Amino acid sequence: MPRSFPLACIRNIGIIAHIDAGKTTVTERILFYTGRTYKMGNVDEGTTVMDWMEQERQRGITITAAATTCQWKDYRINIIDTPGHVDFTAEVERSLRVLDGGVVIFDAVSGVEAQSETVWRQADRYGVPLICFINKRERIGANFERCLSMIEERLCAKPLPVQIPLGSEESFRGVIDLIEERAWVFDGRIDSVPQEISIPQSEQAAATEFRQSLIEKLAEEDDRILAAYLEGKDISAADIKAALRRVTLANKGIPVLCGSALKNKGVRLLIDATIDYLPSPLEMPPVRAIDIRSGNEVTRPASDEAPFAALAFKVVADPFVGRLVYLRVYSGRIRAGAQVFNSARSQRERIGRLLLMHANRHEEVSEADTGAIVATMGLKETFTGDTLCESTQQVILEAIRFPEPVLSVAIEPKTRADRDRMVEALQKLAEEDPTFKVAYNEETGQTIISGMGELHVEVIVSRLLSEYKVAAKVGKPRVAYKETITLPVKAEGRFVRQSGGRGQYGHVLIELEPLQRGTGFQFVNRTKGGVLSKPFILAAEAGIKEAVETGGSTGFPIVDIKATLYDGSYHDVDSSEVAFKMAGSMALKDGVKRANPIILEPVMKLEVVTPEQFLGDIIGDLSSRRGHIQSIDGSGGTSTIHCLIPLAETFGYATIVRSLTQGRATHSMEFYRYRAVPPDLADEIRAK
Repeated sequence: MPRSFPLACIRNIGIIAHIDAGKTTVTERILFYTGRTYKMGNVDEGTTVMDWMEQERQRGITITAAATTCQWKDYRINIIDTPGHVDFTAEVERSLRVLDGGVVIFDAVSGVEAQSETVWRQADRYGVPLICFINKRERIGANFERCLSMIEERLCAKPLPVQIPLGSEESFRGVIDLIEERAWVFDGRIDSVPQEISIPQSEQAAATEFRQSLIEKLAEEDDRILAAYLEGKDISAADIKAALRRVTLANKGIPVLCGSALKNKGVRLLIDATIDYLPSPLEMPPVRAIDIRSGNEVTRPASDEAPFAALAFKVVADPFVGRLVYLRVYSGRIRAGAQVFNSARSQRERIGRLLLMHANRHEEVSEADTGAIVATMGLKETFTGDTLCESTQQVILEAIRFPEPVLSVAIEPKTRADRDRMVEALQKLAEEDPTFKVAYNEETGQTIISGMGELHVEVIVSRLLSEYKVAAKVGKPRVAYKETITLPVKAEGRFVRQSGGRGQYGHVLIELEPLQRGTGFQFVNRTKGGVLSKPFILAAEAGIKEAVETGGSTGFPIVDIKATLYDGSYHDVDSSEVAFKMAGSMALKDGVKRANPIILEPVMKLEVVTPEQFLGDIIGDLSSRRGHIQSIDGSGGTSTIHCLIPLAETFGYATIVRSLTQGRATHSMEFYRYRAVPPDLADEIRAK
């Protein structure tokens, strides 16, 4: 079957930004202008297409990444609108893993904010080429040049403005195109077309200066522009565009545009820029994979003729169509009803219906080609991060890494009837969201749910009620503390049981060493001369790992520790894998007790934007919460406080900051790292 769109005419892009920068508003305008929707949605009115969940419309924020497809000129654009709140960072992570390009939205007043940095780093990690759109140019305090300098300083990027604003704040009426040397004026009506005019005389000097600066910055990164610049040749608009594309695809520079999505200014030009500067699947490096049979690294080129390989990046329990698995097809093509191989779980699966998604609506297709982002039904054993491929060409793509949850609460059903429904609902929610964990505490008989923050857990609980009709009571939030050691020690684990018949005997000697923060757990086998057989070594390792997860004397998981098995002994008759598993667990717990263990707590990076008159109150409150102020930036009567603060001190902070500032301050938090709890507080935690 011939392709409906050539690969060179496909763009897979994500809209990413800090919360409230205007991502969903930009996406709604794109859908309207491309003819995908006939009516423009509004976030404040709860009428957007992309924010379709009940919780999203109630709160006015994006919670889950929504995918859609639209057409512009002769191109197909697959778009994923991602959340801006740090609690839902997993949605951004998995979206960027499968996208070819990104549009980063900045608030023209606030510039680069906390979550802007986070999503930028995520895009950097996956090598995703980006363009920027400085939104909300109509707001009082909007400052284009400040945004450019913040992109350069805080994100260590090279902004390449291809437009500058025409007018400022309330008088913002259009943009000056530095490449074509013309201006575009917008009247703000939904369906009006931009008017092309000559650059006003009053703006000529600024436009010439910015254009010259753009050419010089391109010359630093592009040899063709450098040669023309040094020879004094006239550099045409086509030359600049081609160079901008090369520099963007090489991640050496970021084209910057501006406008106001809410006032319908500049979004059409942004769509053009995604076509002009962001890559097609053909222009991305061939995806790397591991050949399961040989263990060697192989590549899969972006071609319909290559062996099929796709990554499952999202699972959704849709109340109307059932379980949906979202796929990005990297190579080959797949038809509805075809059999595929899940290489992550060594399972054969059959593709059911193939759907092109439009938020919570869909359009059925018979086939998905290379570069497609589709959802499919019928995959019962496929989860987020799994690879689907041909059974004769088994490969595994790099999985998606997600942060560990930092907050836990106990949850219990309100009635007996809710109990069975709650277990099933929590399982479905955990399948959808890899940063949401469910565990059962046998000691207390409680079900513990864990997430990335208070809002994350709150949304999960409200979804239980609204989507699954499960009423539940929730306990107070608990911090996900961890434990580590500070001294190297040697430890012995000896498990001996004699009960008349065959006994149990396992004996191991291990060495424990502390590792750097964030390293996790490492196991090394250093036994020599067949002192222990391989099954006994594997059993001892399993016991040590289990003890690491269940925790030491405090019950918190043990991290940043290296366990080296260097000796042991076994009995010809009585030794078993169970005995060595127990011995490994006993050795680790004994060693941790003697290695001067300390408790670690999650520390958050907090950013508070407040009017200057409340600055002293905010700083005083943060100091009382063990906050460490890193820096304070001032601009236009507002101050931005950058602070590190323990998660345990942030519960209910939204209410506190509102009351301190008459509701005029905003704040955002993201996980920073784990660090040692002060000794006096550690004693309190142990006592609890």
